[in-house]
Amino acid sequence: MDEQIAWVLRARQGDEEAFTRLVEAFQTPVHNLCLRMLGEERDAEDAAQETFLRAYRHLNRYDEARPFGTWILSIAAHYCIDRLRKRRLQVLSLDEEDEEGATLELPDPDSPQPEVQALRREERERIHGMLQHLDEVDRAAIVMRYWNGSAEVEIAEALHLTVSAVKSRLHRARRALGERWQEGTSVNRPQRRPHESPAV
Repeated sequence: MDEQIAWVLRARQGDEEAFTRLVEAFQTPVHNLCLRMLGEERDAEDAAQETFLRAYRHLNRYDEARPFGTWILSIAAHYCIDRLRKRRLQVLSLDEEDEEGATLELPDPDSPQPEVQALRREERERIHGMLQHLDEVDRAAIVMRYWNGSAEVEIAEALHLTVSAVKSRLHRARRALGERWQEGTSVNRPQRRPHESPAV
């Protein structure tokens, strides 16, 4: 952590090599967050570049008491939220909740078997699609928690929310994703026609 702060201090004085080291250290988590938020590789690349550009321009605003990773992911998350709000064509209701509290198990992206990789790639694409239906801030909270491994306190700080608000958003988003996952699974099951015997 001290090394990163040293890079920041040097970058503030115009040391481009120091800022390059910061980019190299955080380009993967920033890109991954942008990809999960925006869903498209090209959009994610643009968003990641814009994130680092904004970070460079506003290095003087960085508080050394905060982890640099939390600060840079905050910039990325807010930029993606703005992008999503601008391109959203319709407002989706997130008020529908059941009493089941269904949850979603995220697939492990690491697998040595090609057929398992293909299956999990399909699952990841399906999850990407479901993420598109979440509120932008809920999506950011989910991505930061389950893909970036951020603690609730870090998410709260990054998204300018209280910890209780983060917990509430995570709970609501998990429930919405779980419901969509179950809906997608039930679509693939054979269904009986009305008045048809289960044995037929």
